[in-house]
Amino acid sequence: MSDTPLEQLGLIDHHCHGVVTHDLSRQEFESLLNEASGPSPLGTSLFDSMLGLAVRRWCAPVLGIEPLAGADEYLAQRSALGADEVNRRFLRATSTDWFLVDTGYAPDAVTTPDDLAVLSGGQAHEIVRLESLAERLLAGGTAAPNVPEGVSEALAQTPAVAAKSIAAYRTGLELTPTKPSIDDVGGALGSCRPGTDGRYRIVDPTVSGWLAWTAIESGLPLQFHVGYGDSDVDLRLGDPLLLTGFLRATQEREVPVLLLHNYPFHRQASYLSQVFDHVFMDLGLATHNTGTLSEAVIREALELVPFAKMLYSSDAYGLAELYFLGALLFRRGLAKILDALVAAGEASAADADHISTLIGSQNARRIYRLDLSST
Repeated sequence: MSDTPLEQLGLIDHHCHGVVTHDLSRQEFESLLNEASGPSPLGTSLFDSMLGLAVRRWCAPVLGIEPLAGADEYLAQRSALGADEVNRRFLRATSTDWFLVDTGYAPDAVTTPDDLAVLSGGQAHEIVRLESLAERLLAGGTAAPNVPEGVSEALAQTPAVAAKSIAAYRTGLELTPTKPSIDDVGGALGSCRPGTDGRYRIVDPTVSGWLAWTAIESGLPLQFHVGYGDSDVDLRLGDPLLLTGFLRATQEREVPVLLLHNYPFHRQASYLSQVFDHVFMDLGLATHNTGTLSEAVIREALELVPFAKMLYSSDAYGLAELYFLGALLFRRGLAKILDALVAAGEASAADADHISTLIGSQNARRIYRLDLSST
């Protein structure tokens, strides 16, 4: 392996979101810095974390200031450069060829996939969020009994390269091992009512199960949010082992199922990726949130996961820094682990290069059938 791990590994970010395009106050910046809604009034700053240290250590030089500059200096320099320049610098520094973008979460607040591609100099494709798709149909006036047909038609026609389920946020991951009936889904949707803001929020295990099954039947690779997320998620219900029945029932269809983020269940996800042919995993936002300690998380995931079953993602949302740190820390952590294996005689340099290329890009290219010839 090269001794410059920050530059050696081309990446496909197989799950991410957009970046904000306006200048941020300190409160706005900290609200996007991790999965908390903002700094606790009973605590201090979110800069006082492993992620905060990583921002000051690794992001400060990209903005032209010294490593470990204080938070105030960092934010002042960020504001002086402006959001467009900050986004361009960090996204291009990731050396990411392709971004697969989940557009289902607060899309109006961040860039589109096309805008992200322009800023980064890479290419982008959309991931369609299943619950958001069904909710948009309801909000658009589609009668509840007709929503299943609308979802099926939309998935058949979508240019998106994958679908995503957020069942972990809504009802938990213990999905039915058989597909719910159309009548049951229509009945469940019929009881769904818009909130005071006029938006629908589907929280029903029958609907979550049907959406996941329908995505599988469409042939689209299916992503699941797993584990760590903001305070809306009940972490107990985000253990990927709860998907075992669904995975066992869908394996014969040979449609990839991708477990996202996974922390603190990354070892469980590694096991599932090993024993089910169609299951894959990443570490997502766990990488940047754990900062320099992310090497340990990567090491634990690699205990069991076959190298052809692990992918890279940042799951970055809002802050371009999170794209940069996700890529940098993943490259560094993986390189340190592989270098140690080579030094111990447990792997050859060719093995290390092969493994890093599989995880960094080749697995995603194969699973999502990406044509990178134009990158």
